[in-house]
Amino acid sequence: MKRFSINATLFSILAVVLFSACSTKEVYKPKLLGNDWNKYKQSKFMITDTASNVALLEDTEVLTTEGVVDVDINSSYRLISHSDDWIISAKIDGNVSLVSTKDTSVIKTIDLKKTVAGASVQGNELAVLFADNEIALYDLNTKAILFKEQGGKYVAADSRIVNPYFMKGLVLFATLDGKVIFVNEAKKKRLRTVIVSSEDHFNNVISLAVVQNKIIAATSYTILSIANKELRAKYEIRNIVHDENTLYIATKQGEIISLTPDLQVISKIKFPFAHFYGMISDGDKLYILEKEGYMIVVDKKSFDYTVHEVDFDSDGFIFTAGKKFFINDMTISVE
Repeated sequence: MKRFSINATLFSILAVVLFSACSTKEVYKPKLLGNDWNKYKQSKFMITDTASNVALLEDTEVLTTEGVVDVDINSSYRLISHSDDWIISAKIDGNVSLVSTKDTSVIKTIDLKKTVAGASVQGNELAVLFADNEIALYDLNTKAILFKEQGGKYVAADSRIVNPYFMKGLVLFATLDGKVIFVNEAKKKRLRTVIVSSEDHFNNVISLAVVQNKIIAATSYTILSIANKELRAKYEIRNIVHDENTLYIATKQGEIISLTPDLQVISKIKFPFAHFYGMISDGDKLYILEKEGYMIVVDKKSFDYTVHEVDFDSDGFIFTAGKKFFINDMTISVE
């Protein structure tokens, strides 16, 4: 793969740090196996790059959480996000392209002059997180800067960069140094900055969601719940998902933990030496893909579980969308 990609580069760095450290360690070995997991097939496409909610395919089409979009991404552009019916991509020099998923002949461009790490759009407003941790709002029609603020310095970032989040008159910027910045969309003014965690490396926010009217933000080290007060809990997080009432995290220590939106532990189970690749919440079950070739299925209520062998190549890009894991040219379904 020759195309430039910040996410691919960061993923490679993480792979060296995480997997080389684990190469001599023990691996997960289930005590009891259920039937082989047969809900998988070879896909028509190969994933060549991923961003937070999109993946780039070998033929330069784009895979979103809603399916494949037949849009051609120029090889000099890096895929950024899928937002408000637009596919956003950008060159390293900051030239941003937005292609409509409703009509791919409709294209908007804006030249921002420097490297973009994340971006989202709502209406005619483009919210941007730059690679130097600066945040900004732009008018797509006039190209005017509506708001800009420089963020703090950081040493290195996890590849799971969160795009800006539009929410009820606010724009939430999840920064590369472990903060969430609240900006009033109408007044174009910063209202509040909340620190999620303050680690030295790989401390960017990797997840941002709203559960039971609480804003849930997480870095690789800490999960934060924001409502009337701020609540924090320390975990080394690999994956985090949620349903209407509950958070579920997979940790680097091989734990699967369910939490209330107030971060109180509901249930916990540990799979020694497990290395989780992804997690899907569907109905009353959690589906967790494990590096050694296992699908772990956990009942959300009882936390009883079964383990199934599944055939996939663990080297390469992994993307989760809806009820499916996409790994290289394989699709693994949970239904």
